[in-house]
Amino acid sequence: MSTQTKPTKRTVTPFRYDIVGSFLRPQSLKEARSQFKKGEITSEQLKDVENAEIIKLVQKQKEVGLQAVTDGEFRRSWWHLDFFWGFDGVERTFIDQGYQFNGAESRPETARLTGKVSYSSHPFVSHYAFLKETAGEDVVARQSIPAAAQLLFELDRAENQESTRAIYPNREELVADIANAYKAAIFAFYEAGCRSLQIDDCTWGALCDEQFMAFMKQAGVNVADYANEFAKLNEEVVSGLPEDLVVTTHVCRGNYVSTYAGVGGGYEPIAQTLLSIDNYSGYYLEFDTERAGDFKPLRFLKDNQQVVLGLFSSKFGELENKADILKRIEEATQYVDLNRICLSPQCGFASTEEGNHLTEEQQWRKLAFIKEIAEEIWK
Repeated sequence: MSTQTKPTKRTVTPFRYDIVGSFLRPQSLKEARSQFKKGEITSEQLKDVENAEIIKLVQKQKEVGLQAVTDGEFRRSWWHLDFFWGFDGVERTFIDQGYQFNGAESRPETARLTGKVSYSSHPFVSHYAFLKETAGEDVVARQSIPAAAQLLFELDRAENQESTRAIYPNREELVADIANAYKAAIFAFYEAGCRSLQIDDCTWGALCDEQFMAFMKQAGVNVADYANEFAKLNEEVVSGLPEDLVVTTHVCRGNYVSTYAGVGGGYEPIAQTLLSIDNYSGYYLEFDTERAGDFKPLRFLKDNQQVVLGLFSSKFGELENKADILKRIEEATQYVDLNRICLSPQCGFASTEEGNHLTEEQQWRKLAFIKEIAEEIWK
């Protein structure tokens, strides 16, 4: 592979070969969660199983060569809702219909307001402290949380609009309260030792989806204004943070039991708005299928930012063709220098506890394959 500059090694996140964060739940954990729901074991007994499996997961991540590790989201049911439920003024609610994916529907749950959004404490902080202690000093312990814009997006769902407007007749107050709650949570993670924070965000995947954009326009929503509101909120959340806290973001296009959401569309409609958000050190972007379009939107990436190309699918276990991957990386270098590129799966292996349709062995083989290619490029 040709390159304009000499390949360099990275010493902070994102790393040349990386992950998005979630891992397939082991059978023992699935059984324990089922037993807990049935009242057959206590919350402490469930926690013991979670702790044991997270310890094993961290060790496995180290063995496969990862320099940044997560707890696999083993204590969560959802990649996003569990975090929302931890804020004051937000509750878990069951609704008539779940999220719609290509040929699948999720469990019918949401996050709904019961009062003003605020932060007093959050269970995820102690979860992170356990990960930090387990990880030790030889790898980075990374925390992932859903974006602030994702919470706003959830509260805008048709099922939630009435309660949202009843508590927040003034939308600016809602946005401000979400931002303040998020900043308080981030500082709590920092105090617990977090120096690498990943913010997961499906809103941008929706806003560049042709079907969703058409629906929004038909409903009278100005998509550009909506995107600017999300960008402004996310930027406020990550402004004024400690300089040694590395913040990245992952843009998701749907990842549920190996399916995706929407009909797809390239990043071009929202690229300039998305890639102009200050204080993100890197963007994890999905490029595993043609649904994501070409690499031209990367021209908007700032000079001090990395892009983590999600060229590998977490939805199936078969390995990609190495020649095809190398060719696509070469295509990306037309718009961004090779030394500002990293590699990862397009998403996690289990954005919800159900997990994608592949085996744990295939999961680890795929990560080893990504490492192999990265080491071949950035010798």
